[in-house]
Amino acid sequence: MARCTMIALSPAAARVAAALAVEAGVHRMALMKRHADLKIEFYERIRTETQQIPETEKRLRQTVTRLKSTVSNQREEIAGLRQSVTNLTLASAVLIRREESAADNVVPFRPPLT
Repeated sequence: MARCTMIALSPAAARVAAALAVEAGVHRMALMKRHADLKIEFYERIRTETQQIPETEKRLRQTVTRLKSTVSNQREEIAGLRQSVTNLTLASAVLIRREESAADNVVPFRPPLT
């Protein structure tokens, strides 16, 4: 940013990329496309001076927070499902054992002799 300085457009010292383009003597879109280094440096300086977080970073942080909560919920659900599988396996084993033991106690009827 040695080529141009930033100007304050409002009492709140808000600086915009259009003002930077005017100072540099280039079209605003040329600044955005061809002079990306100036644009990046400009926005970094604005962030550090005004202590602002970019909108994309805010959205990214919200997404990360939402995904972390989703992951924790899914871990809890997986733990519950594992417990259910264990319980069902034990219940199945009990039922199978009952069927085997019931078959030993059954006495088949003989057909009547005629």
